[in-house]
Amino acid sequence: MAEGEGEDRIELKFRIFDGTDIAHSNYPPSTTVGTLKQRVIDEWPQDKTVTPNSVNDLKLIHAGKVLADSNKTLADSRITFGDNPTGAITMHVVVQPPVAKKKTDKNQDGKKKMNSCSCTIL
Repeated sequence: MAEGEGEDRIELKFRIFDGTDIAHSNYPPSTTVGTLKQRVIDEWPQDKTVTPNSVNDLKLIHAGKVLADSNKTLADSRITFGDNPTGAITMHVVVQPPVAKKKTDKNQDGKKKMNSCSCTIL
């Protein structure tokens, strides 16, 4: 433990949808949520059918709370090394790509067509 030897570090691992743990390491409390998300993307298993394209596709969940602000640090998020003295803290990872606005527009167009009717009198 050469670098940051005197600094308390937080042992984290990230669990993805199928129960696989990735990016298991010790992180300084000054690590940002954005940095963690990038690390998860970098270590994402290539054989998975669901893969994130960017950090915006990921949600990190700790103790039932979504760590949404990418600029917040682990310390800001109140994640401390004392939370789990016997091992790593597990954060859950959810992949949720943003919904494209075009799909929403198409759905609204479809609703307009569904609400229209026509009558033919013979």
